[in-house]
Parts: sequence; structure tokens; C-alpha cells
Amino acid sequence: MNPTPSMPQAKSSIKEERMPVQRYRPLYRGTQIIWYILLALEIVLGFRFFLKLLGANTAAGFTQFIYYISSPFADPFVNVFRATQLAGATFEWTTLLAMFVYLVVALLIIKLLVMGGPVTTKEAASKLPRQEKL
Repeated sequence: MNPTPSMPQAKSSIKEERMPVQRYRPLYRGTQIIWYILLALEIVLGFRFFLKLLGANTAAGFTQFIYYISSPFADPFVNVFRATQLAGATFEWTTLLAMFVYLVVALLIIKLLVMGGPVTTKEAASKLPRQEKL
């Protein structure tokens, strides 16, 4: 009988890794900037929606200003749905669609930024097997 030599066993362990705070700061600031831009855009589009819904005077300076700055963001969606008009008020479905689309785009960008952020070996080792099952 010829005994087979046993292979040496390698012991491996995942060491605790510490990420410096400075590596997270740009990621945090980036997501804050995206949320701020989204909030400003949603507010402007919300004003547009309510001004149209309430039949605001188009000759008023504030109404003209809101329509002017919201137009580049609402125009790509103008012909998707017809606006519902009732007694001088306009329910502009396209503005609601624009608000929803910009929210989804912002969420996807934030998710992409977070995915590109630093990760410890321990975190990667625990999450990777779950992602492979998907």
C-alpha cells in the first residue's frame, strides 16, 4: 500500500480592514449634490404642475419664470400624454411623468456611485455569494 501524501492545508483569514474616512467623503458629497439637484428640479416641476393645474395667469412674471426654467426639463415628455383641460385649468400628466423619470434617474446614478465606493474585503466576501445567486 502506497500512502498518498497529504496536501498542506493553508489557513486563511480575512483581516479586519479599516477604510479611511477621507475615502467616503467624496462619495457622500456626490450623493448629496445629486439629491440637491433632484430636489431643486422636483420643486420647479412641481410649481409648473400646480400653476398649470390652477390655471395661473401666464402674463404674471413668476408664472413665466417657472415655465421658462422648467421647459427644458418638461419638453422631452410633452407629447407622451395629452393634457387634461377643465375650465381653464390643465392637468399636465407629462410634468408628473418628468418628475418620476428624473427621480428614477437620480436613484440609478446614486446607486452607481455607491457601488463604485470603497468596500472592505470582509464586506465583499459576505455579499458576493448572495449576488452570484441572482
